[in-house]
Amino acid sequence: MTQAFLSKEDLLAFLGSLQQDYEVLLPVRRNGSRYYVSFTSLQTAEAGGVPELSPAVGEVRAFEPLKAFYFRARQKVAEGFEDALPAPPERPLCLVGVKACDLKGFEILDKVFLEDGYQDPFYRRAREQNLIISADCTLALEVCFCLALGGEPYPRELFDLNLSEVRGGFVVEVGSQRGERLLSGGAKRLQEPPVELLRERDHQRARVTEEVERAVREAGMPRQEELSGVICYNFASSLWKEEAATCVECGACNTVCPTCHCFLLFDQMADQSLARYRLWDSCLLKDFARVAGGANPRPQLWSRLRNRFEKKFDFFPATAALYACTGCGRCILACPGKIDIRKVLRRNVEHV
Repeated sequence: MTQAFLSKEDLLAFLGSLQQDYEVLLPVRRNGSRYYVSFTSLQTAEAGGVPELSPAVGEVRAFEPLKAFYFRARQKVAEGFEDALPAPPERPLCLVGVKACDLKGFEILDKVFLEDGYQDPFYRRAREQNLIISADCTLALEVCFCLALGGEPYPRELFDLNLSEVRGGFVVEVGSQRGERLLSGGAKRLQEPPVELLRERDHQRARVTEEVERAVREAGMPRQEELSGVICYNFASSLWKEEAATCVECGACNTVCPTCHCFLLFDQMADQSLARYRLWDSCLLKDFARVAGGANPRPQLWSRLRNRFEKKFDFFPATAALYACTGCGRCILACPGKIDIRKVLRRNVEHV
């Protein structure tokens, strides 16, 4: 795999050059949170002297899941009775600082939207056109547990370019022909990374891996090899009612999850024309499984919580040989009821 070194100044210049063809988004840190903003907005903020808004290319994943840029929370999918798809954005996206846990979510989303039968045209277009510049994690959160599910805190695949933050800049790894072409054509003063910087990158990866390993051990999170069959075994267990006792049915866990993909369709009149929209849906909501006649196979909240775990840790392993969880820990932080996916899985393993 081709590697290069870019100083921080050269990286910013490279991202600036990409704005001709892409809407460049990168994560920033503000008040302890990390979220994506446009590169143009960041430049404007810096020019205006906004010190609390700083780039966070390394660090950890942003709060928004990567799926939000490929499978929109609200998206117009049809207009009137036309066969043509609604017009795409003027420019595709270039997403900078994407972490390995989000990239792993592509395994599930690709399976759902591209590989089994019908191909979703909106998702396919985004996958083909958007540019991914991923980045190593340079720290771990207490809620991170990617290692328990076979992940790593640094990307190995599914990116165009990957950034490893080191002294003075970034070691850049090329992951696709498009990445190779853009890097060689848009980045000035390309140079081979010195051996000492490659060692620094490897040392940092080992350090962050140990931080995640520590978080996994302290939380008692089971390893993926321990999870086989446990949800099915505990299907009738009382633990689901116990764990659902604090659930407020907000659906936040579904919203922030990088692999949750359920949606609903609705039609809306606007300016004497009809438009159809696709919206994210949540299996924790009471109406999610309700049918037209009013029947509901999961009227109890605890059964809907169980369904979420069954889908991720039983259905997908059985049908796709994949766990539909990447260990990002977003659902733990988002849940107002303090439901911890690691604890629920640990209880399932303990009850076998």
